[in-house]
Amino acid sequence: MDGKDNALEELLRLAQETKGRARLFCQGLFQKLLQKILKHKKIRLLKDKAAGYCAKAKRKWIALKFYRRQNKDKKLTRYIVKQLLLYFFVMYLFFFLIFFVNQIMLFMKQLLGKRIPIVDAMKLMFYSLPFVIAQSAPFATLTGFLMCLGRMNTDNEILIFKASGCNLRKLLLKPIAVLGVIISIFSFFVNDYLLPLGTSKTREQLRKSIASNPTMEVEAQSVKRLNDTSVVFGNVSDKDVSDLLLLDYDESGNQRFIVAGKTHVDSGAYKGVSMRFDMNDATVIVLDRSKPSDFDLLKSKTMSLHLFESTVFNFERSLSPAELTSFDLGKRIGKMKKEGGHDPREINMNVLEYNKKFSLPFGSLFFAFLAMPLALLFGKVNGQTIGLVVGIFISFLYWAMMTVGIQLGYRNGLNGFFLMWLPNTVVGLSAFLFYLGARKK
Repeated sequence: MDGKDNALEELLRLAQETKGRARLFCQGLFQKLLQKILKHKKIRLLKDKAAGYCAKAKRKWIALKFYRRQNKDKKLTRYIVKQLLLYFFVMYLFFFLIFFVNQIMLFMKQLLGKRIPIVDAMKLMFYSLPFVIAQSAPFATLTGFLMCLGRMNTDNEILIFKASGCNLRKLLLKPIAVLGVIISIFSFFVNDYLLPLGTSKTREQLRKSIASNPTMEVEAQSVKRLNDTSVVFGNVSDKDVSDLLLLDYDESGNQRFIVAGKTHVDSGAYKGVSMRFDMNDATVIVLDRSKPSDFDLLKSKTMSLHLFESTVFNFERSLSPAELTSFDLGKRIGKMKKEGGHDPREINMNVLEYNKKFSLPFGSLFFAFLAMPLALLFGKVNGQTIGLVVGIFISFLYWAMMTVGIQLGYRNGLNGFFLMWLPNTVVGLSAFLFYLGARKK
């Protein structure tokens, strides 16, 4: 029994030792596995962090690259805008002087020969400035942009833009379009608001000048048409006329002839009277409209005849289309069409003037788009000089088309809308065709 008990105790002791060793072994193995798991997790976390840092750095690099690209594009855009504006203002001054000198020559021919005071003449020239400004803007846009882009093409600046990876269409078209719109809006404001105001002021100043100095309407050996009255003047010396013949109608519609010898012309002494004729040896003949064979004959040693402002100036008629804004003129056209009974030619003249108020100012936008392909195609050598010559030539053709269109509309009654927008349509189609040619090249 003792031997068996000792063997059992030994077995139990060995089993406990084995169990303890197995527990220690399992604990050690578990700790090793846990350490490996934790080690792999840290690596994964480190990898995730590294990937995050890389992605963040990549985003920052892309953003920095984009910012540099955008900054470079902004600098190039500012440079192009400055150059375009510089050439535009130079050519604007050129065309402004041409049209202004032309206006001065017209005033010298029409007014200075009538002994108009120099102050009144300067006022009339000042009131004509809106017309000069509105006329100069479209032609300055075309010629200035052509010279600027042609010079860039000659100096290989456009080639450098392309080589640096810039989008040429975006880089050039955007400032050209924006400047074209701004110039067109400014020109439209001048043409639609300041030009009618200047025309009204011109008529008012002429009325005042004639009232203060009526002899400005008196020219030697001439026939003067004053609304429904015609006056034939003989020789003129200061305010004296050697012979005078006046033809008009009385209140009954009978035709009247007034013939006089020496006549003194003076200002009206009453309100509403434009001028007064103090006639000597006057003869008045009145023809009876109902009986052509009957007439009245009056003779007088002296006679005074007063010409009212309504005779010299036709204030009873409505304002001319040139004296109205586009809004007012549009309302007049709608009213004329709604009422009916108006002469179709008169309606067409108003339609022509209405469309002219839009087509001429916005011609700057069409010219701006035409300048780019022309400069790219023909500005490789001497682009600035070629731009000047081509710009002036196209401007002359455009002006000729507008002038002929106005004459055809007024004289022949052709459609005013078609005539006024035809030049811009031709310019727009030409710009599109030249753009396709420049793109292929």
